[in-house]
Amino acid sequence: MQSFEVDKKDLSRVKAALEGDDAGLAEVLQDYHASEIAILFERLPSEAHERIINILPTEIASEVISEMDEESHPEELLINLDPEKRSEIVSELDYDDATDLIAQLEEHEQQDLLESMDEEDASSIRALLSYGENTAGGLMNSSLIKVNIRQDKKGALDDIIRQSEEMEEFYTIYVVEDDDTLQGVVSIKNIIKAHADAKISSLLKADPVYVNADVDQEEVARLISQYNLTTIPVVDDHMKLLGRITVDDIIDVMEEESTEDILKFSGVSEDEELSGSWQDAVKSRLPWLVLNLATGFLAAGVVRHFASVQVAIPTIVAYMTIVSGMGGNAATQALAVTVRRISLSDLTDSQAYRTVLKEFSVGLINGAVNGLIVGAFAFVYDGSPMMGVVLFLAMTGNLFIAGLTGATIPLVLKRVGIDPAVASSIIITTFTDCAGFFLPLWFASKFLL
Repeated sequence: MQSFEVDKKDLSRVKAALEGDDAGLAEVLQDYHASEIAILFERLPSEAHERIINILPTEIASEVISEMDEESHPEELLINLDPEKRSEIVSELDYDDATDLIAQLEEHEQQDLLESMDEEDASSIRALLSYGENTAGGLMNSSLIKVNIRQDKKGALDDIIRQSEEMEEFYTIYVVEDDDTLQGVVSIKNIIKAHADAKISSLLKADPVYVNADVDQEEVARLISQYNLTTIPVVDDHMKLLGRITVDDIIDVMEEESTEDILKFSGVSEDEELSGSWQDAVKSRLPWLVLNLATGFLAAGVVRHFASVQVAIPTIVAYMTIVSGMGGNAATQALAVTVRRISLSDLTDSQAYRTVLKEFSVGLINGAVNGLIVGAFAFVYDGSPMMGVVLFLAMTGNLFIAGLTGATIPLVLKRVGIDPAVASSIIITTFTDCAGFFLPLWFASKFLL
């Protein structure tokens, strides 16, 4: 199936159906998958959302709400529905999806909704609500298939059939002791192929990869990626099986974390919604720009200090902007690589040292090559060998500083407990701007005056 993108034809068709009766609208909606309807919601007025959800069968309606983008605030749509319809939809959702939605509601709204639900479902959701939003516990689904380690093939299959009636799909069967402590995993394939009198204890794969409920979601994503898992069990401190996290949940986490890292790297607060208003955007970005402006005054101070050099050698002004700009680009490259390495794993001291050494070497070599190019250009264009030497030294020096700071600063910030993705770019920009202006002006003052 190809990915769905809203075009004018789809949008016009649904809007036209909204002007008619419910029967006609329902007929049109049958041609769209739940995820496609969720995408259409982004282009439809909010009052149309509620009408469409009320028309759709509960199973489809629940899937639409679970597929809605977080910034479309599906929890607001949910809470505005008729209480009976609302309870039906939440009961149809997987526990992890239901928990994510309910967690966005006000506390009194949460209580009202949970009290209207089946006690078993409400109890499971309350348990999930107790975990941090960005932890394995907050991400997991407590619906799973488990069998006792002492069971034989027939008993295990009976249990699997019974438990699977409440689940749409499952990837792994968990093997537990009488007290629900995790002992291992077993595939349905191995159970089916086993002899009739086979014991689960002889089929299980012991020592499975698992996570504790309070582990950060990024670590969960790393483990699933590292071991090529489709699902990972979540346990408490005593190895009691609490739930499971599936790969589709991790895809959402990876998208969320990548977006967050990109925004941080650009000096944009993670709290800013991509579809938020201009007021929210200004509030989020302005403090970082003011901080950047303050550091810009340092670079301006360097330029003012060498005013006499600029008067005596006007061409140096044009070249120093090239040196400064190249330093900024090189620093961004080194910073991006280093921050990415940090996000993938905690670097040991030796790994951190090798990272700095690598970027140090890359900066020095790239600086020398680019320095030769700009120096040669200055020699040919200006007819001044010493101008070429000045620019070679300045370019080499600034790209060396860019590589060194681009690797060192995020590592230092990480060591002292500051998010390197947020703070590094401001600090590094200060270094490369100041050095980019200082080095050509200082070398010019020494060699050309």
